[in-house]
Amino acid sequence: MKAIVNVYLKEGVLDPQGKATRHALESMNFKGIMDVRIGKQIIIKLDTENREEAQKEVEEMCETLLANTVIEDYTIEIV
Repeated sequence: MKAIVNVYLKEGVLDPQGKATRHALESMNFKGIMDVRIGKQIIIKLDTENREEAQKEVEEMCETLLANTVIEDYTIEIV
């Protein structure tokens, strides 16, 4: 089983990398860009066939290490 974790800054938290990327895209003549937010994706291969167990374990990983829950949100997809 595989878990795909997307970690991104919470709304309202300053994202200087996203701001710089938006500026760069606009300077390359890409139009209509309202906002750019940069995040990270973590792919974890799990040795289990139990979907609920995998979800719970990955949530614990996110809460303890993978995401700074003060300033970041995350989503988990088990595939």
